[in-house]
Amino acid sequence: MTAAGAPETAIAWRDALRRGEISAREAVAHFLARIEDRAELGAFLTVTAEHARAAAAAADARFAATPRSERGGLPRLHGLPTAVKDLVEVAGAATTRGSAALRHPVAASDAPGVAVLRAAGAIPLGKTQVPELGLTGYSENAIAPPARNPLDPTRTPGGSSGGSAAAIAADLIPVGPGTDGGGSIRIPALACGLVGLKPGLGAVPGDFGSAAAPSVHDEFGAPRLTVSGPLARSAADAAMLYDAQRGAAAEPALAAVRAADSLTGLRIACTEASPFASAYPIAIGPEARRAAETARDRLARRGHRLEAADFVYDPGYPDAFTTSWTAGLSRLPLAASAEERLMPLTRAFRTRAVARSDAAHARAGARLREFAADVREQWGAYDAVLTPGLTMLPPRIGAFTSLDADDDYRLQCEWAPFTSMVNVSGLPAIAVPVLRLPTGHAMGVQIIGRVGGEHRLLQLAAQLAAE
Repeated sequence: MTAAGAPETAIAWRDALRRGEISAREAVAHFLARIEDRAELGAFLTVTAEHARAAAAAADARFAATPRSERGGLPRLHGLPTAVKDLVEVAGAATTRGSAALRHPVAASDAPGVAVLRAAGAIPLGKTQVPELGLTGYSENAIAPPARNPLDPTRTPGGSSGGSAAAIAADLIPVGPGTDGGGSIRIPALACGLVGLKPGLGAVPGDFGSAAAPSVHDEFGAPRLTVSGPLARSAADAAMLYDAQRGAAAEPALAAVRAADSLTGLRIACTEASPFASAYPIAIGPEARRAAETARDRLARRGHRLEAADFVYDPGYPDAFTTSWTAGLSRLPLAASAEERLMPLTRAFRTRAVARSDAAHARAGARLREFAADVREQWGAYDAVLTPGLTMLPPRIGAFTSLDADDDYRLQCEWAPFTSMVNVSGLPAIAVPVLRLPTGHAMGVQIIGRVGGEHRLLQLAAQLAAE
């Protein structure tokens, strides 16, 4: 099997594997070769080739032992290669969390989301690059070369799922899971020209309810921010993986995408308002604005009603979000000798978090709960909300880390000012590429949905891509 003859989509890979046209061992070998060929992208921290080959051999043995008439009952993602960002445990692989200051234990078992995908037949090929502790919207750390954007390797692919996004955009894996606590699926998707779905809180069963995430609020009472979702090159591929992440018996999200042409008549708000505007100058670049205008035109041609909306956000949001986002660092167990090995931004924000009282963290959490209730009411007057994606092209590698901690954080907020508010709200949102610029860079938009609106968001993404 050659690269020229390989399937072009994750669904095509899945279908070829389930029909036996390609063996799991062939699929794994193909993508391991791709990873080796594009090592300069820094997408992977660890490649677990032997584990993947063993899993592929087992998948092929299962296929051979299954009568042809029963192969429809094979796991839905039978033999499909993927990868997992290195904030998440994969059995037999070290978990670095992108940090030189922490130990890198080898996981004895899979995290719940990985276990669900493995049960669905997916084969992890390794662990992808992340920023330290997943804190930033770029994927650079002190333990490995930075992840680079396949559309322009001088620029960041975003973060914290940046390694996974780079791997998918460069065809090192066909599709992959990410996690999103402030934009960590959507930012890399927008930077790399991918579709990235941040489901609503609780839509993916493994995201909370465990000892690590027992409720919809964190220990300080702030809304729980992080959820799991798919990164993919198309809405259909994203829907296929989302169905698997949810452990769905059928494929309702994929069925919805295939019926996307029937969706019409939605009332969609259009806004450039950001809650970070009270703290930072939010300047939407011409490429970002053109992408938003293009999206509006395409959706209007589909029969949707696009309306300008004047949303008003709490001016205290930037401080409350930053406080809550970094509050967990006050609980980070760290030897004094290890602190100097933290990245400068992590070290600065941890120092501040440790200095704050639990009461201060709780006040920030309470303010975010109020913010969540307010925006859910404002956005709830519409079927969906359309915002720009990123305000400008992805910054160059080193642009963030060359700054002090506060300016690093400021640049992140100015580049991606529309994502974190959706995590606070608990609602679903999707990042969709809309334009490919003459330079090769991608620009896209974000669409925010209602509770339970993930399928509708995937349909809207499919409509945007089909134009």
